[in-house]
Amino acid sequence: MKLEEFKAHCLSKNGVEDSYPMRGECVWMKVAGKMFALTNVRDFKMNGEMVAPFHFINLKCDPEKAVALRARHPAIQPGWHQNKTHWNSLLMDGSLDDRLVADLTDHAYDIVAAALPKKVREQLDG
Repeated sequence: MKLEEFKAHCLSKNGVEDSYPMRGECVWMKVAGKMFALTNVRDFKMNGEMVAPFHFINLKCDPEKAVALRARHPAIQPGWHQNKTHWNSLLMDGSLDDRLVADLTDHAYDIVAAALPKKVREQLDG
């Protein structure tokens, strides 16, 4: 998956907006103002070294599923600079199937959307 494909996948979901905090180094994907994903869009200092754009994606994840994914995929690690229980970092090194990345992005969106107030969820559904 490429950066533009990831962004388009996120923005195709109901109520999703992107924002570029941190001097524009990352894009945060939010539904109704709540973040479910982020990735670097420029060269970025991570763990003391510079990494290329789209080096990683942080995704919200169910805690049990997060642990299981980390056990199966070396490129899925506890969320970098996020709550390690509820976030995973996907290293975009080519080892993860695009379908898995898309499914995990959908999972992240669903978790955050489900936690929104009922009125907001109803507005998302149209």
